[in-house]
Amino acid sequence: MALTMNDVDRFEASRPRLEAIAYRLLGSASEAEDAVQETYLRWQAADTGRIEVPEAWLTKVLTNLCLNQLTSARARRETYVGQWLPEPLLAGDPMLGPADTAEQRESVSYAVLVLLERLSPGERAVYVLREAFEYPHREIAEILDISEAASQQIFHRARKHVAEGKVRTEIDEAAARRVIDEFLAAATSGRTEPLVRLLTEDAVSIGDGGGKVPARAKAFEGAAAVARFMRGLFKPSKAKRALVGGSPEVFAATANGGPALVAVVDGRVIGVMCLEITAEGIAAFRNQVNPDKLERATRRWAAGDHGEPLTSM
Repeated sequence: MALTMNDVDRFEASRPRLEAIAYRLLGSASEAEDAVQETYLRWQAADTGRIEVPEAWLTKVLTNLCLNQLTSARARRETYVGQWLPEPLLAGDPMLGPADTAEQRESVSYAVLVLLERLSPGERAVYVLREAFEYPHREIAEILDISEAASQQIFHRARKHVAEGKVRTEIDEAAARRVIDEFLAAATSGRTEPLVRLLTEDAVSIGDGGGKVPARAKAFEGAAAVARFMRGLFKPSKAKRALVGGSPEVFAATANGGPALVAVVDGRVIGVMCLEITAEGIAAFRNQVNPDKLERATRRWAAGDHGEPLTSM
């Protein structure tokens, strides 16, 4: 059926919320956009005059599309080259969605998106709808075709799984920036000892190159191993510049609401390093260098003014 302008306007009014839900469910901005577009096609084919609550209908369609996508994505990730990490979103990206509460901000943090990969598709859907978008369990039950009691049970189970992975409390933005400055100074010093002092004993570094950019298949674990890797990573070399097509400039930034370093060559984002900073030190580096997962970050970067780089390599 042909959509009226009112129908189109109703969908467009829901698009930001739908994209934010889909991103949290899929961990991929490009896949989220595809899911929202498919939802639009379903909306276009529906008898919209008979849909009493468009928001609920659209959310149900989108969520079920994402659940199907998550099931197939699990199979694809078994053959993914190296480590899989979510697609990072830079500050101001509308796909980050609501950030009014601590729960909403945390639900889109890079660390939590990684933890959500541990959940089943159903657990992830309930967790996202409840924690990030404050849907009542009655509505979640209708969206997922389960009972309200089942929705409550699934949420408590999912929340417990996520909480088990978050054993530390992050520090405030100003303190995190000081740690980033200290980290860069240590990483570019050519010495390992200053880096070790900034890390937690069980620090990890994970990289996602998607088989297109060199990235270690296994995570670096432990302060000493991570420090040696970071010392080498920030050491300038002709080989590295040849690999990325120039001399990368490194900027302090915010990605998924948390501290990050962004490496840029001629306006193109070639890497986003998300840091998990705690009161004990830097607990994790999650490095996204897969170019397919940095296209949106590059577009977002081009739209802003980022000042002078902190260093270049």
